[in-house]
Parts: sequence; structure tokens; C-alpha cells
Amino acid sequence: MRLLLIRHGQTPSNLKHLLDTAVPGPALTPLGQQQAAALPEALAAEEIGALYASTLIRTQLTAAPLAAATGLEVLVRDGIRELSAGDLEMRGDDPAVETYLTTVFAWSAGETELRMPGGERGAEALGRFDAVVAEAAASGAGTVAMVSHGAAIRMWVAARAANVDVAFASTHELRNTGIVVLSGSPDEGWLTLTWEGRAVGAEDSGPVDSGPAGASVEDV
Repeated sequence: MRLLLIRHGQTPSNLKHLLDTAVPGPALTPLGQQQAAALPEALAAEEIGALYASTLIRTQLTAAPLAAATGLEVLVRDGIRELSAGDLEMRGDDPAVETYLTTVFAWSAGETELRMPGGERGAEALGRFDAVVAEAAASGAGTVAMVSHGAAIRMWVAARAANVDVAFASTHELRNTGIVVLSGSPDEGWLTLTWEGRAVGAEDSGPVDSGPAGASVEDV
């Protein structure tokens, strides 16, 4: 299966650099709406057979233009929502962001019993995301698009893709509507083909500016 993991469009909380992870969350900014509207053309070459979004409003709004263009129903699943910030919710200070990121990537590295302060354990976060991917694989669709969230995508890919490790995922943030393309299956495993349009393993210029939930990670 070809799996397209798409980060949602820009939100007001992204502009304020806040860890905004609770349901239902904010809508898109005007720029976020433009980013969402650009997805159908950007993915025109993909033969998408199933389209998923999380339970947060921003992913459903991001998926809507793609659904209109493809005629697909948006399948809303809680499993691909953002990683809960718990006690760090709506904070944007450096210590909060550092704690959030450190916990998230510890999960990718195998410390799945670690709990986000006031939030979920890594085993819970990985398990719910895995369940949606397994559902998509069982559908028989050759290509599946999932509109999810920056931290959730990076954490899951670093944990499940054979060719992306924590060092890569922690220094390659997904911009709004950035896409990670993988190939594989839950049984055989996953390989990351491209990260924001660049082949994994190709030379790049380093990290970009936006991190999980739009938080700056320059000082993390």
C-alpha cells in the first residue's frame, strides 16, 4: 500500500506557536484554507482510493477539497488525531515544547510506557495510529491519504518506517500540508519514499521552521 501522511493546513494556534492538541481544536487560517485548496493539484498524480482525517476540525477542513476533487468520503478516525499535550496543552514556552518533543521521540525510540505529563502513553498513541493504518490496509485501496498532525506523523514514521530514525524525524519538521509518502503494509513493514517531496536519504539543507502544532523547535 502507498500511504500519504499529510499534515493539516495552518491554524491560528500555529501562528501563536501553541501546543494545541485537544478536540475539536481550531479551524484554518485564510492561508491554511489556501494550502488545503492546493492539495488536489499537488496530489493529482496519485490514485487515492481512501481518504482519512482525524477528529480535529483542522484536518477535516484540510481534507475537504481533496474529497471534493476525488469524490471520496472523508473517513474520520480518532486514532490519527494529534498526540495529546496533556498538562502542556496551549503552552508555547520552550520548556513545554522541549518536554513534549522529548516525550514524543522517546516513544519512537521504544520507550512506549513513558507518559506525556497529564496525557497518554506512547503505547496508546502508537496503538491508535496503528489501528487506523491497519484498517486502511485491509480496505484494499492501493493508495491511502491520511490528513493528520505534525507530531503524530513524525512520531509514527520514526517508530514504524525502517529507513527513518529519531535523529531524522526530530530534525525534519513537517510544514503545514507537508506530506510524507510511505510504501508497505502493517505485516511487512514500511519504507519512507519521500519527506515533503524529497527522497529520504537525499542531501538536504537541514530542518525547516515549523514543528509539532506549529511550535518553533529552533532551541530544542
